Amino acid sequence: MKFRTLRRHFREGAKNIFRNGWMTVASVGAVTTTLILVGAFLALMLNLNNIADNIEEDVKIETLVDLTANEDQIKELGQQIEDIDEVGSVKFSSKDQQLQNLIESMGEEGDAWGLFKQDNPLNHAYIVQAEDPADTMAVAKKIKSFDNVYEVNYGKDVVQRLFQFNDYARNIGLILIAGLVFTAIFLISNTIKLTIMARSTEIGIMKLVGATNGFIRWPFFIEGLLLGVLGSVLPIAAVLTGYYYLVNNVSEQITYNFVTILPFNPFAWQLALIILAIGAFIGVWGSVMSVRKFLKV
Repeated sequence: MKFRTLRRHFREGAKNIFRNGWMTVASVGAVTTTLILVGAFLALMLNLNNIADNIEEDVKIETLVDLTANEDQIKELGQQIEDIDEVGSVKFSSKDQQLQNLIESMGEEGDAWGLFKQDNPLNHAYIVQAEDPADTMAVAKKIKSFDNVYEVNYGKDVVQRLFQFNDYARNIGLILIAGLVFTAIFLISNTIKLTIMARSTEIGIMKLVGATNGFIRWPFFIEGLLLGVLGSVLPIAAVLTGYYYLVNNVSEQITYNFVTILPFNPFAWQLALIILAIGAFIGVWGSVMSVRKFLKV
């Protein structure tokens, strides 16, 4: 396509926006409202995913070694665990280290366990993490089948509920965002449909003098693109402002290590580009739907 032709299409698309008056305002308003909600949901979802990933990555399998196992058997068990394809890391924790960890985790009450340092009743352990947290249960099942394994602890019920909750949260978020996007596409499609109907005589004349379908359609695609981009300006400003406030005023009050808010830079700018891209997609796809269904040339 020649630059002169492209410039003409942009000019005509921009004129259409001004010609439609309040319908343009309504469409831009609908896109703006939609993208503010989409941006907020995206920021929430991506941060929840980050928190979920932190929790999932912290899921460990504690493999207690049988008290009757000798040193060679303990080493052999460690090698068997490392040979499992899904295993990401294996760390040996002696029973003395296990006792020390227990004492430290119980605070002042843990001092009483110091009496067992001379005759430690705890087991040696291997602390295992799966390469993919979703494989935790499968790895634990394989480890259970090995000899010299006394017990395998990984919080089975909690881990299952955690993974299920994460899946549900992601799916629900995606459904809500998809619903909002399709609503905005429908509104923009109706706006461009009215433009086409209002210019039906002009379009008919253009067709008679030899204008191709593509030449007639392009201004409407540009109009949709501009509507989407215009509708994304305010949401980007609102989401960036809100997220900046959140990072600087809320993140410091969070006391849980696994609950971390993604840093403003570069996350906020990436989010802004996503919102802009979604706005452009909403506009262009809305125009495509309208032209395909209602442009009779």
